[in-house]
Amino acid sequence: MRKAFPLAALLVLVPFSVMAETAYVTDNLRLGLHQASDASDRAFRTLESGQALEIISRDRNYANVRLPDGVEGFVKTAYLVFDKPAKLIVAEAAAKNAALQQELAETKAAFEAPASTIAVLERQLDESKAAVESSASQVTELSEQVAAYRSRQAHFKYSMPAMWVGGAMLVCLLVGFLAGLWWVDRASRRRHGGIRIY
Repeated sequence: MRKAFPLAALLVLVPFSVMAETAYVTDNLRLGLHQASDASDRAFRTLESGQALEIISRDRNYANVRLPDGVEGFVKTAYLVFDKPAKLIVAEAAAKNAALQQELAETKAAFEAPASTIAVLERQLDESKAAVESSASQVTELSEQVAAYRSRQAHFKYSMPAMWVGGAMLVCLLVGFLAGLWWVDRASRRRHGGIRIY
């Protein structure tokens, strides 16, 4: 019996918890604008929450007001407030938010072109860095080759190429042979009275 009681209580409470709904109190007020100063006549115009009014005169219960379009009448003073109602504040905040969203979208659109240009420039910079690194390695390579050539030049500073030496020796032999022939011919002609005997 005791076990059945909690189960029965649970079954009784379930419909109440399922039926509960969330509701809100409305902030939308409709206020009648009257011709009579005591609002004894029928309202000739209905004013919504947030409507701006100029107070011409007022007493404890009623106020004589003028609308922005120039229409005058009487309303109950109890429904007039000097702070903006939540409805207007929310509408202004929503309008400001929409303007900021529009400005954000325009700013994003304005930065898309420079962003793509920056991306292109960054890519070009990376390519330039790679080219500089490649050139630096080539310069290092060429510097090593120049150092090797200078070392060889210092080593063979006073030597001449074998072809030059061989050519010079051949020229010297040829000139010596021709000079020897000329000298033998001259000595022979002197000895024999200027006559060649060969």
